Amino acid sequence: MTCVSVIIPTHDRADVLGRAVASVLGQTWTDFELFVVDDGSSDATASVLAEFDDPRLTGMHQENKGVSAARNLGIAASGGRYVALLDSDDYWMPDKLEKQIRFMAESGFAICQTEEIWIRNGQRVNPRFKHAKPAGWFLERSLELCLISPSCVMFTRELWRELGPFDERLPACEDYSLWLRVGARHPVGLVPEALTVKTGGHADQLSRRIIGLDLYRIYAMIDLLRSMALGGEQRIMVEAALRERVRLYAQGCIKHGKDEEAVRVRELTAEVMRGL
Repeated sequence: MTCVSVIIPTHDRADVLGRAVASVLGQTWTDFELFVVDDGSSDATASVLAEFDDPRLTGMHQENKGVSAARNLGIAASGGRYVALLDSDDYWMPDKLEKQIRFMAESGFAICQTEEIWIRNGQRVNPRFKHAKPAGWFLERSLELCLISPSCVMFTRELWRELGPFDERLPACEDYSLWLRVGARHPVGLVPEALTVKTGGHADQLSRRIIGLDLYRIYAMIDLLRSMALGGEQRIMVEAALRERVRLYAQGCIKHGKDEEAVRVRELTAEVMRGL
């Protein structure tokens, strides 16, 4: 069995995809397979991939279905003991896989992530204190803010079978939805080294294109309540966080004259609560 399967979803990022792929193929740990899933690109993505001559690289193509479907397709086609994700606009330090795999093997964690360097519009920036990556059990903090970065994460095949796949119904926060499910069942390890470079500031980022990300965070919490058998304390904290998120979202809707949307989300949440 291959040790680790690396999955890169991509859509119209030919200008940066080569950097991401090269950062994987140049890893000091060589026992891996790499799946690049082209999510219906209309640019030179195919040409970029054709420049790499490495038997560990497999290119896949699907019609444009979104990043969740692309990741799910790549993971389904792979067979590694571990799965590592990388966004096509990010890249890794050369020893990222080696250090993370050794950490996983020695620690016994089913999932872990590395620290990361943030680059915004070509300039290095420092993450705010609230973005500091925790370790261990941190579901409660995750309800306020997504604290797992896809390009930093590695998890076991067994964890994926237990808690996957990514929710293809969500156009954004699809990773947040999975990380909430993970946080309810597993502690998350942390390799305390910046082995991932996360870039931002470009116009095609989901966080810039998708308006109302809070709505999808609400959906993720609702799915968590519906799909997981949460313990008493976990359920109480999730319900409390959901109520607060809905309150703030509805407040924003009313402020912008979207009263019907505020009513819809409030009623949906009340229906979920009654059904639990």
